[in-house]
Order: sequence, then structure tokens, then C-alpha cells
Amino acid sequence: MNILAQVLLPLILAFMMFSMGIDLTIKDFKNVVKFPKPFLTGILLQFVSLPILALVIATVSINLGLKPIYALGIMILAVCPGGVTSNILTHLAKGDSALSVSLTSISSIATIFTLPILVSLSKAHFINDNSVVDISVEKMTLGVFFITTVPIILGMTFKFYKEKLAKEIEPKLRKVSGVLFILIVIGAIVKDINLIKDNFIEIAPAVFALNIVTMLLSYLTASTLEFPKKQITAIVYECGLQNSTLTIFIGLTLLKNDAVVLPAVVYSISMYLLAFAYYKLVSVKTSKELLVS
Repeated sequence: MNILAQVLLPLILAFMMFSMGIDLTIKDFKNVVKFPKPFLTGILLQFVSLPILALVIATVSINLGLKPIYALGIMILAVCPGGVTSNILTHLAKGDSALSVSLTSISSIATIFTLPILVSLSKAHFINDNSVVDISVEKMTLGVFFITTVPIILGMTFKFYKEKLAKEIEPKLRKVSGVLFILIVIGAIVKDINLIKDNFIEIAPAVFALNIVTMLLSYLTASTLEFPKKQITAIVYECGLQNSTLTIFIGLTLLKNDAVVLPAVVYSISMYLLAFAYYKLVSVKTSKELLVS
């Protein structure tokens, strides 16, 4: 547990953030200024709607028997940014990759300030006992900064000075990041398999509900605003595929509590299922439109 939480997990997460940074250019941030409406919509959905939805679902779930520690885990998951997975799946689904990467990178940097405060407030709301979970805002801020922001900046710096090499290795880094993400989830499942088996039925409804409602709200909002399909896909995946790796890092490394990461482990399963379902729906819809045209 100590090796996973204190050494491997931080290194893996830092590597994943570096691989994100190495794919970023100044042009990506110019796209935010050039197309502000889709970006601001994605940011508002992620930083406002998602935490509110999580709070409502967690509160209702507690009244139905969900343990407060799992409600806290759901809130931590909701206030984390999108992850590298959202960028990869957006690309595979032929979505707006530039918008996806911009949302992921900027939200990852912004969470240095938002995440520690919102997690602390969530803990105070759901759990009053510091012996269960003791949260230090300062420690969490520094942890998130060094594990997410610093690697992103290093990745961008590397690309600035070694652009040709960065372009060559970036696809490989993304593949490795995808594999490492799966290994983290598998490791968390193996580590707490008994805890997961005993509590899966309790946790799954709330987690799946959060995932489904978030993706549905994102789709309906982007569609109502008449964004192009590529941008809709980017926003749906960005809001529906949270950085569960960061949630696991916060739970195991910073909070040192196994139970709080269980929602993130279950979410890692649900987000892939729902992401695939959305991909299939978009593919079928696109095929029908091509036939009609």
C-alpha cells in the first residue's frame, strides 16, 4: 500500500500529466480565445454543474443508505478535472481534440485552487470526524500542484525546445498513459477487492447516476447551444470522463483512506462503458446521416 500510494501512484500520475503537456502548444490556448463559447460552456459544466449534481446525488444517496465516506469520494471525483482519457477518446470519436485538450489542461491547472477548497467543504459537510479523514488544504494544494501543474509545464517546455522529438514520442506517451491508467485501476481493485465486493451495490447506483446525468446534461446543453458535433463530443467526454487517477491519488496518498477511493474505482468502470455507448450512438447517427445525404 505504501509503495503504491507514496511512490508509484504519484510518479504515474505525473507521467500522465507530462504526456498531456507535451501535446500542448500556445495554439491550443489561442483556440480558447478564438472559440470562447464552447470552452466556457465546458468549464461551467465541469466546475459548476458537475459539483452541484454530485452534491445532490450524494445527499440523496446518503438518505438511501450510502455511507458518508463514499459521498465524500463522489464529491472528490466530481471536483477533479477531466483526464488524459477524455482527450484520447475524443480523438478516437473524431471530436474536437483542440477543445478537449484545452479544457483538460486549463481545468487541471485551475483545480490547484478549486479542488482543495471544495474537497475541504465537502468533507465538512459529510464527515465531521477528523479521525476518519483529516484534510489539509495546504498539503492538498501543494500535492495537486506538483503532481499535475508542474508536469504539464515541463511537458510544454520540452515540446517548445524539442518540438520534433516531442511530436515523435507523443503518440507513444499517450498509449503508455492509457495502459498505466488501466494498471492503476486494476491495482486499486486488487488491493481493495473485498471492500469493493462488499460495497459495490451500495456505491454503483450513485456513481453511475452521476456519470449518466453529467454526460446527458453536457450533451443537451451543447446541442441546445447548436455547437458543431465535434465540439459536442469533446464537451461530453470532458465532463463525463473525470480524472479518476487524480481522485485515487488524493484518497490514497494525501488522505490515506482506502474507502474514499472506491467511488473512483467504480467510476473508472462506468465511464468506459458509457463512453463506448456514446461513441457507438454517435457512429450510428453519423452513418445514418451519410446515407440520407
